[in-house]
Amino acid sequence: MRRNATGPIYKNRGKRGVTYGVRFRTLGGERIYETLGRSWEGMTQRDAEQTAEDLLARVRLGIYKTKAERQRERATREAARDVSPVFGVFAEEWYARRCDLGGRMGNGLSESARADLRNQLDQHLLPWFAGLRLDAIDVEEVERYAAAKRREDRIGATYLNKTLATLRSIFRDAVRYGRIARNPAEDVRVAARRFEGSYLDSAEQIMALLDAAQTLDRERRLREGHGRVLLATLTLAGLRIDEALSLRWEDVSLAAGTLRIRGSKTDAGNRTVTLVPLLRDELAALKARRAPDPAARVFGTARGGKDSPSNVRRRLLARAVERANRALAERDQPALPDRLTPHSLRRTFASLLVAVGRDPRYVMGQMGHTDPSLTLRVYAREMARDGCERGRLRALVEGDPTDPSAPVGDAV
Repeated sequence: MRRNATGPIYKNRGKRGVTYGVRFRTLGGERIYETLGRSWEGMTQRDAEQTAEDLLARVRLGIYKTKAERQRERATREAARDVSPVFGVFAEEWYARRCDLGGRMGNGLSESARADLRNQLDQHLLPWFAGLRLDAIDVEEVERYAAAKRREDRIGATYLNKTLATLRSIFRDAVRYGRIARNPAEDVRVAARRFEGSYLDSAEQIMALLDAAQTLDRERRLREGHGRVLLATLTLAGLRIDEALSLRWEDVSLAAGTLRIRGSKTDAGNRTVTLVPLLRDELAALKARRAPDPAARVFGTARGGKDSPSNVRRRLLARAVERANRALAERDQPALPDRLTPHSLRRTFASLLVAVGRDPRYVMGQMGHTDPSLTLRVYAREMARDGCERGRLRALVEGDPTDPSAPVGDAV
């Protein structure tokens, strides 16, 4: 017959003070004595009564465990801690913690950040490390992973370093929790190759792209000049695609020959871009045809809304590239670079300014960068031109782009 879990509180006095305890019977009838606390450790009569009440409540609920049972469970946990878990199990626990506690404010990862982290784990880290114990993974194993990813999977250095950073974070927690002694991925990084993004590398290529966009404007019955001027703005003003699609006529000063970029995340991004003569003329012609409201978007949709970057890439740029390549092939000229994107046109602008001798600090300001070395390292391409080509580039920036100017001296 089950008994009620009750018991009196005992006070055992000694030289150091009072030791509080409680004697009771479990639901199975076993007599138990539990020490509740000691007065020299801060325990009072009231504290002892509350602790005893909580303990007896656990007994009545059937969740009480004897001291021997608690010791056995502690020993089991410690034994399990001594055995290093496999990477797959620990990485999943780490991922769950990051989802809940990650992010800038510690409020958890966004949906896109979760998806990116999940992809790194599922596609790269778990297939390689999942079945290995944490303490069996050393620097050599991490380097084997990096080498195989570069050699066999042909993963780019930038993304590979991203997965290595995730791996370091996982091992950092493993060190912090005492699962391993050191982080085997701490010093493993892959040297990134020099940035090789695509860009237009001649005045002829630039004009071929703009002319192709103009032809598309006519054939597809788009608003006249819309596509051509948009691509000209990306190429000859270096705007980011979102900056171009957000641009309003009130930010275009044809009299001063400038574009004003607002709403950037950085102070440097909020800037004034000087219009080259060709772009100034293109914008003036577009404005004259539309007579727009100053608050209207320069490159808005037919209803005045903001267009999407994907529309620009698929419906305008990709088709203009295809048309330009056909025209260049007819003239036995090289095709436009592969994988040309709106950001490729932004790179073209920086490279163009550098090629005609603009100071890196000026280029930095026009691009909205904060460091001129970044402008040179990432965007400024080596345009190996003869004198005639440098003259054409200078004419494109400073005057009539159809004039194949006479050779000029070295401009860079």
